[in-house]
Amino acid sequence: MNKNETVLKLAEQGVIAVVRGKTMEDGIKTADACIAGGVKAIELAFTTPRAQEAIKTLVDKYKDAPEVIIGAGTVLDAPSARIAILEGAQFIVSPSFNEEVVRMCNLYRVVSCPGVMDPTGVMQALTAGADIVKIFPGDIVGPKMIKDIHGPFPQAPLMPSGGVNAENTAEWLHAGAVAVSAGGSLTGPAKKGDYAGVTEMAKKFVKAVADARA
Repeated sequence: MNKNETVLKLAEQGVIAVVRGKTMEDGIKTADACIAGGVKAIELAFTTPRAQEAIKTLVDKYKDAPEVIIGAGTVLDAPSARIAILEGAQFIVSPSFNEEVVRMCNLYRVVSCPGVMDPTGVMQALTAGADIVKIFPGDIVGPKMIKDIHGPFPQAPLMPSGGVNAENTAEWLHAGAVAVSAGGSLTGPAKKGDYAGVTEMAKKFVKAVADARA
């Protein structure tokens, strides 16, 4: 899959699951639960122990399921991005803008999603060649930020992260976000080992996206 196809699939999915496992095994089980519920774009955070192994395990496990997209999150530097890419990550998400991370992604033709909070960050990310700009923290700026940024930057593909839940997903998408990024509001039950609960939350997010686009 080339990076343009990945961008289109992420937008089509509408929601990306941010998975932060307590252990590598927990991260994999949480990702499996999200996928079982229909959220098939997985951002496996590098805060997860042995994150690169978890990414490779998931990539290998779903190699025959083209609708599943495995990426890496909380990528803070270019070496970490390269490690994730070599393990098969199809997209790289960062909490902040690091030009070297974006350049590394562009070198390997992998989707980059740096996090920014203001118009200056959006301009820097787009100029560097970012594919999707993550608006973070979303719970601080709110959905109106998407519309405001699209005033001077109508071409910017924006994705909120932080404070996104099944109840406000429609608001973000209607504001112009290409997709939403959901962490604890989606994967929270996994903290208690309730992976079935994660699957049920994933189903709610999938329905929220479908309803918003109906």
